[in-house]
Amino acid sequence: MVTRRDFFKTAGLAAASLALGSLGTPLAALGQEKSKKRVVGANGKVDVALIGIGFRGDEVEKDFSRTNMINVVALCDVSMGAKHTQRVMNKYPNAKKYKDFRKLFDDMSDQLDAVVVCTPDHSHFPICMRAIKEGIHVYVEKPMARTFLENELLIQAALKNPKVVTQMGNQGHSEANYFQFKEWVKAGIIKDVTAITAHMNSARRWHPWDPNITKFPEAQPIPATMDWDTWLMAQMYHDYNAKFDNGNWRCWYDFGMGALGDWGAHILDTAHEFLDLGLPYEVQMLKATGHNDYFYPMSSTILFRFPRRKNMPACDVTWYDGVDNIPSVPEGYGVSELDPNIPTVAGGNIQPAKLNPGKIIYSKDLIFKGGSHGSTLQIIPEAKAKEMESKLPEVPKSPSNHQANFLLACMGKEKARSPFEIAGVLSQVFSLGVMAQRLNTTIKFDRNTKEITNNPFANAMLTGIPPRKGWEEYYKL
Repeated sequence: MVTRRDFFKTAGLAAASLALGSLGTPLAALGQEKSKKRVVGANGKVDVALIGIGFRGDEVEKDFSRTNMINVVALCDVSMGAKHTQRVMNKYPNAKKYKDFRKLFDDMSDQLDAVVVCTPDHSHFPICMRAIKEGIHVYVEKPMARTFLENELLIQAALKNPKVVTQMGNQGHSEANYFQFKEWVKAGIIKDVTAITAHMNSARRWHPWDPNITKFPEAQPIPATMDWDTWLMAQMYHDYNAKFDNGNWRCWYDFGMGALGDWGAHILDTAHEFLDLGLPYEVQMLKATGHNDYFYPMSSTILFRFPRRKNMPACDVTWYDGVDNIPSVPEGYGVSELDPNIPTVAGGNIQPAKLNPGKIIYSKDLIFKGGSHGSTLQIIPEAKAKEMESKLPEVPKSPSNHQANFLLACMGKEKARSPFEIAGVLSQVFSLGVMAQRLNTTIKFDRNTKEITNNPFANAMLTGIPPRKGWEEYYKL
């Protein structure tokens, strides 16, 4: 039997002895013929299957379509035929259509160059793992996966299959903030960062439900167009309720990653990568309004503590979410602008808040104000910005947006900017934050062994609950 400590040594984290695979065909045997396929992009197009085509998937399809570099050969959605899937279905009448991604791969893996995954957080892992083991390039919306283990396994799978291009969909990682942050760190403008305040206080991700909840919502009839069993994937069985569906899943611990997993990747991604933050050694819950066992607090304040890294000092990152949980800002902060880069969802824009989504970065000598997604940093106060203006390096423009970058990487023309080995560690930070939220406690984390040392319940949560019968094979590396 594989012990947790054995798995630490072999996979880099605590995990049960679960198996990586697909129904019917062992994953280790998949992808053997993939290398025989024609060169990806030889005709200037990448043959793509879209998995998850409603709501955010609908918007992502538009982004990929604008590149003029995709040939959509298949569509997959557990609610195929529902109202929110109609636009994409009508746009690609000749594409093959599936409700179950496993059937899609069984039928078409030799015809696919890449998949674009825009499904709920809890379903990212099995789809991405199947794609990697098939030798198919994969783009997945953030967060990369839900649990610490799932992120670790995807990181390891990507490293073992280096010819497979992976990209997490934090699209700001291909926009102005990415190149500015990278260049400013290189030039020594951003250095000696000791604290970051990150905030998401818009009403976009909150709901009117009673936090005094004592059980999951009552069963409701499953919509006629929906394959509910496949929607659940490896997660334990829940009766269908509309409160789990159509974006509401973000609010539930069992299915989503809350505001932190949803927005953290758009606010903290460049700081995490270019400040080499890695994993925290401690996560503290400072506030959890409306805490319960089922869905995320109505407001949270979470402190992530990162140690010294090489020549960089220790850094504390404090996360604030909730409409009534606005952090203080430094003198000279100025106006809180609404980031024009924030995408629409089902045609609706985020509404301005008292403090719009973003971050404040505190270094030894300078303070930086930043927004979300591709929004660039500003030095504050304004007088200091003018003083520094002549010292700022020229920042190169992005040669490609995030979707085009992925497709060009599939063709071997660029390198993906948010591959799983980078995005996975960021997603693991969020999974640790979610564990602290769920338990409403402080977590002490050993960055070397990847164990939680002060709480056995939290340590077990690194792995998560066992997958449902039939899904076990996806979890063994």
